[in-house]
Amino acid sequence: MENNKRNKIILLIAIAVIVLGSIAGYIYWAVSSSNVYVENSTVSAPVINEVPAVGGILQEVFVNTGDIVQMSAPIARVGNELLKAQSAGQIMSISTDVGASYGPGKTVATMINPEDLRVVGQVQEDKGLKFIKVGQTAVFTVDAFGSKKYSGIVDEISPTSNAGDIVFNISNARQENDFDVKVRFDATQYPELKNGMSAKLWIYK
Repeated sequence: MENNKRNKIILLIAIAVIVLGSIAGYIYWAVSSSNVYVENSTVSAPVINEVPAVGGILQEVFVNTGDIVQMSAPIARVGNELLKAQSAGQIMSISTDVGASYGPGKTVATMINPEDLRVVGQVQEDKGLKFIKVGQTAVFTVDAFGSKKYSGIVDEISPTSNAGDIVFNISNARQENDFDVKVRFDATQYPELKNGMSAKLWIYK
């Protein structure tokens, strides 16, 4: 009698474990199938190179790395040319080598426009790229701020792959290429996000 009772309890426990496991599996499948996860992502903006049109000797420098400048703000003087910011933004680097010669087109300073910051994820073509569309909702985290979640919108899908990243090997496996997917977010709402931060991205289908 005791054995039968014990067996029934064990059976009920086993059934409960199976049911709970099935529910958990279904929830995981439902969540994972509703989005495309992109682990290899970075917060970045296009770099603007500030270069002289004529060239000459670097005479003066008016900004420092990290400075926020307005469009047309003086950055440096090269020869008789006053180098001005092409847009509002932040100085990423600036030459302090006063007295050095800078030919036409040689970079004196680099900057970014924080409004152009995007989360750029590299999506392998067989890992959900076909499900990603411009305008889809996205959620991302950045390593610097742990599990804090940020929201954005898919802004652009690269029309060509990162062919330069291909690594040749002796395997017969077909090479799957990565495509950049850019997610726009409100930089004024998330001022703590900086150029170059590592991120993880979830794009909802």
